[in-house]
Amino acid sequence: MPARPHILFTATFSTPFIRTDAEFLASRYPVTTVIRSGFTALLHYAILLPRCDITFTWFASTYSALLVLGARLLRKKSVIVLGGVDVAQMPQWKYGIWNSAWRARLVRYALRRADAVLAVAPALKEDAIRLARYDGGNIEVVPTGFDPGAWTPGPEKERLVLTVAKCSEVNRGMVKGLDFLAEIAAAAPDIRFVLVGVSERLRGSFTFPPNVQVLDAVPHEALKERYCRAKVYLQPSRREGLPNALCEAMLCGCTPVATETGGVPEAVGSTGAVIPFGNTKRAVTALRAALDAPVSDAGRDRIMELYPHQRRQDALTDLIGRLNR
Repeated sequence: MPARPHILFTATFSTPFIRTDAEFLASRYPVTTVIRSGFTALLHYAILLPRCDITFTWFASTYSALLVLGARLLRKKSVIVLGGVDVAQMPQWKYGIWNSAWRARLVRYALRRADAVLAVAPALKEDAIRLARYDGGNIEVVPTGFDPGAWTPGPEKERLVLTVAKCSEVNRGMVKGLDFLAEIAAAAPDIRFVLVGVSERLRGSFTFPPNVQVLDAVPHEALKERYCRAKVYLQPSRREGLPNALCEAMLCGCTPVATETGGVPEAVGSTGAVIPFGNTKRAVTALRAALDAPVSDAGRDRIMELYPHQRRQDALTDLIGRLNR
């Protein structure tokens, strides 16, 4: 391979953390980025695969399976990044690619045959090993990174609890624990809640009490104002990987109260409260304690220590170097 390998960077949709990886890799290597789905994505793969040295794909999917297969046939290297939904299997909510038998076979192949699989949290590595039924020898835990300069505390906190959950479908809302949030709020009518990201069409599917203000999704950069105002950030999810909104809120000085799932316990540590999903009494007690406690930089310090941009960038640089030997 050349000293600076050509990377084909792919995803079926765009998010801030996907764009961050693409921009970093493009600053170091020649990168061709394909952010699309459907037939046009497959056409781009067919044209671009022979020209690249390494494929780098966000999320395990049928698309990543085809990329891994193509890379192996052409003697290229392949990387898959696991974000959470790609190793989820929640049939009761029709959530996760593993609910489909034929898609599961393709994703199993992709995980087993990729040269490297990056999981943003240890729990996702465990899920991948269990679902793909192999030893996971190609999986490394590489958390996403966060910029403390972009997410800074505001001058004053309000006595309110914030949750950010971008949802437009009922199954997504259930995975994000909107029903649990509604139960918590009903049990604590004196606490003010703000929920950002729920489409107007979806709101009728959940019974939110009057002390919950429900708002549409806002641009990513506009979330900072919300984080800065809220004293407490609540992550009520049934399932998570390493929640970006939780980490961003902690950088902005919010005290976290979150369910015990995925990478959440590691992110929160002792800076807030980790609660069992569905335990309304524990959740209300934790929220009251967090609202009554002094504002602290402990959560911000923890995210800065555990998940700096540089840690992920160094890991990606090392990985590309190893694959390029």
